[in-house]
Amino acid sequence: MSLLFNPADYRPNQSDDATAADLTALIEFFESKGLAQMKEEHHANAWYDDFLTALASNGTFARFGTPAEVGALLGASDARWDTTRINELNEILAFYSLSYWYAWQVTVLGLGPVWTSSNEAAKELVGELLADGAVFGFGLSEKTHGADIYSTDMVLTKSGDGWRATGSKYYIGNGNVAGRLSVFGRFADDDPDAPGEYAFFLVDPSHPSYTLEKNLVASQMFVAAFSLTDYPVEASDILHTGKPAWDAALATVNVGKANLGWASIGICEHAFYEAVNHANNRVLYGTTVTDFPHVRRMLADAYARLVAMKLFAARATDYMRTASEDDRRFLLFNPLTKMKVTGEGERVIDLLWDVIAARGFEQDTYFEQAATHIRALPKLEGTVAVNVALVLKFLPQYLLAAAGQGPDLPEIGVVQYANDDEYLFAQGPASGLGKIGFHDPTPAFARFAHLPNVAIFSAQMKAFANLVTSAPPNADQQRDLDYLQSLGQLFTQIVYAQLVCEAAALALDAGGTREGTVSDFSDLSEAHIDRLFAVFVQDLAEYALQLHGRSSATPEQREAALPMIAAPVIDPVAEKDFVAEVLSYDGAYTMAP
Repeated sequence: MSLLFNPADYRPNQSDDATAADLTALIEFFESKGLAQMKEEHHANAWYDDFLTALASNGTFARFGTPAEVGALLGASDARWDTTRINELNEILAFYSLSYWYAWQVTVLGLGPVWTSSNEAAKELVGELLADGAVFGFGLSEKTHGADIYSTDMVLTKSGDGWRATGSKYYIGNGNVAGRLSVFGRFADDDPDAPGEYAFFLVDPSHPSYTLEKNLVASQMFVAAFSLTDYPVEASDILHTGKPAWDAALATVNVGKANLGWASIGICEHAFYEAVNHANNRVLYGTTVTDFPHVRRMLADAYARLVAMKLFAARATDYMRTASEDDRRFLLFNPLTKMKVTGEGERVIDLLWDVIAARGFEQDTYFEQAATHIRALPKLEGTVAVNVALVLKFLPQYLLAAAGQGPDLPEIGVVQYANDDEYLFAQGPASGLGKIGFHDPTPAFARFAHLPNVAIFSAQMKAFANLVTSAPPNADQQRDLDYLQSLGQLFTQIVYAQLVCEAAALALDAGGTREGTVSDFSDLSEAHIDRLFAVFVQDLAEYALQLHGRSSATPEQREAALPMIAAPVIDPVAEKDFVAEVLSYDGAYTMAP
């Protein structure tokens, strides 16, 4: 039985041979290099030219990162933006190294403003560069302002028929080798056509007016600080101006958020194999480590959280791939893939680290880098606090849907077809989030209502609905980000659990196992779901206790939070079987030395 990706028995069953060959070749590249060399290069902060050369030779990033429309112009019939196969790419890359994954992630961000633009010449140029093996980058953040794009100091000043760009950018991945960077800035206040308006434009890092200042991190990945000094910008370089530039930035981040969750999953899976292999073969005080009750509980919780991460992320993808102007539900689920899945990844690593203790520091393990890399993901593409605040915008419409007053939306099944996800680059204005409707979440929970922990969680959900309707945030609390974080975490946990139920139901009831892919749920059972919900019950209770303890909470809110403080049910026989499954991963995978 296996619910996790295992390179040792990975059998791709993709819709096209090229995709299967790409993913298999990726695994072979890392396994051929071996753990010892990977760790040596990791500690030396060695740039991965061999990796990028191999990808260029195979055409992997071009195949995965080019929309079908652009691919058709270039004669690349197998090019498409297929989020399902992109998930696998993310998971496999991070399974071996987040540093390598990062080259892909920032390429995705750099491509977003291009694919969302109406500049056909720029699309064709970038498509050709991608086909030639180039990687890309996203020039948004600045040292002084961070990702506060309201305050950009990158200014384009009119010069003849074009402009001259001057300014600096910070935290820009691939800034050392990118074929092009999509850079965010603004026209000068005295520009005759667009005074003070935002702009996205292409920058060639090989140009002499581009100065690469340094790598900001001690890592294999290159996170650049760069500056432009009178960099010549022609009309053909302009991707977006005005409000569309702002919208392109947010749409691009929406696409990139999904990658973060799958990267976290990949890291946790590799670390899980190492931790189980170590703990189950170590004897302390005459006892195998995995016979200690606290170790068994921590491993079981880590496994439950990891399986839930995969279920949620896979289900969120279904909504992402079927999104349209009339169905933007993915804009709630995507921030959760970013903030909740990556946050759960940190908890998984922490649990595993408590099990293996000092072994997690040893430089020859994958775990040593995983413990550092897992911390980065919740902090990319908007902090957790920013995403929690975003998620709360959807709460009123979600509650209406739970009360049976939501819009009539299509039921979405498992989406694995080899289609191009066109809407992701046609999202339009980043507005109206509070008006996005949702489907009724209660049937998802009703499917598993006979399971003890699902029943407890459902009662907690009702208590949450009572809290926000009978004692909603007052005017001061609506400006109090600390209070809203507690409320947002409660809401986030409920939506997270909903999609886990939906994914599980599809796997168990409708033949919706994503067989042959990294996310194969064919071994899932109801016993798994009940154990996952034991974790959810505990987490919701912890968030309720946090809200109860907030100094800004009212007496009515504290009283309404109390029914959410509940304990899960752990059946000893079922727990023994669950732990046995966890320990069955001992020896299932060890990376080539």
